[in-house]
Amino acid sequence: MIVILSPSLLSADFAELGRELRDLEKAGLGWLHLDVMDGAFVPNITFGPPLIKSLRAQSGLFFDVHLMIEEPARYIDAFVAAGSDLLVVHAEADRHLERTLSAIRAHHCKAGLALNPGTDLGVLRWLAQDLDLVLIMSVNPGFSGQTFLPASIGKIRACRALLDSLGFSQVVIEVDGGACPENARELVEAGADILVSGSAFFSHPPYASRLAAFEAACQGQRRSSAALAWKTQEARLV
Repeated sequence: MIVILSPSLLSADFAELGRELRDLEKAGLGWLHLDVMDGAFVPNITFGPPLIKSLRAQSGLFFDVHLMIEEPARYIDAFVAAGSDLLVVHAEADRHLERTLSAIRAHHCKAGLALNPGTDLGVLRWLAQDLDLVLIMSVNPGFSGQTFLPASIGKIRACRALLDSLGFSQVVIEVDGGACPENARELVEAGADILVSGSAFFSHPPYASRLAAFEAACQGQRRSSAALAWKTQEARLV
């Protein structure tokens, strides 16, 4: 597959999380997107390190942890200890981004930066050297099942061009919000390497068939070198 698909746990059956993770692995998925919300940065509350730790004991999936929380630096140690492979913090939620991103990498964990729909790409000029991934929010964060914002396509394209111009073509782009087989090809053409899909994935079992639908949508697209490098890391990094 040209991109990595990272199903969002928020849309899974919370009464059967262990089974859900096993089913994802059996279906050929390698990643799991975990949305951590604090009720302050976004108007929703989800879960924290204890749940991630319990899932880590049951799964070899790559844990793509998206911290939608205020002052995320306070919790880096806890989320790394819980078993995160990638920690993504929001540009809008941290006053000292370079320090926070460096702290994540010091733990031998991948570091990502998320940008809300209204946040300009300019911050990447000064932080690209500290990044492994940029997460473009294609909906306003806080709830699953929202409608994809069309302006995100141009932002993804501009993000890819900016990273390449700065000499950081190895930094991958993840897109979160409204991704589905119907728009997957356009997202990949714009420069997306990783697609987060919640209700558009979990609401369409069996999971192997849904994965195949995403793959078919992207058929024939050139695989980026950045995506190739991360594709080999669909198992846990640490």
